[in-house]
Amino acid sequence: MKCRKETMRLYAVTDRTWTGKQSLMEQTKAALKGGVTCVQLREKELDEENFLKEALEMKKLCGVYGIPFFINDNVEIAVKCGADGIHVGQKDMEAGNVRALVGEEMMIGVSVQTAEQAAAAQEAGADYLGVGAVFNTTTKLDASEVSYETLKEICETVSIPVVAIGGISKKNMQELSGSGADGAALVSAIFSAEDIEEECRELRRLAEQTFSK
Repeated sequence: MKCRKETMRLYAVTDRTWTGKQSLMEQTKAALKGGVTCVQLREKELDEENFLKEALEMKKLCGVYGIPFFINDNVEIAVKCGADGIHVGQKDMEAGNVRALVGEEMMIGVSVQTAEQAAAAQEAGADYLGVGAVFNTTTKLDASEVSYETLKEICETVSIPVVAIGGISKKNMQELSGSGADGAALVSAIFSAEDIEEECRELRRLAEQTFSK
């Protein structure tokens, strides 16, 4: 399965910081109903057994809505749960090595911050790129900002889809218009919302206006 540009339009990255009234699964279902175009399960604290259990459940949920499901970083969990894709960072495994483990069908996303990294990731077999942080973010404290000019340069350098990430919200998403990016990946803008389904409807409309040109 190779990645379509439309898949990147509104990319939800999970974060259990805001669970309480709702479980992460309930929040994700609301996001799917609201129109997110793919979901990445990001878990840094769960043990392998519970991570796999959650991944299998979320994969099934995404399947109901016909939306691609990605795992963050953990190649073994991605393979075991039959995820549609895996996303790795610059400090994680190189895309070519990931491909050797996951086979030809699974989509591979790679985080990049420069045109050089982008070209190298595409050459190594990445199916899409995550570029950021495009705005200041509290979700990933070690992420340095990527300028609009660099985002545009990356989009011009590669032929695979590009999703912008980092501090993106309703207030600033349209500032990315004309960059060449295919969509926005959001964490807190989705999962901290009071009404996740309605928020995602608004974000999807905004994403279509911003990125589908």
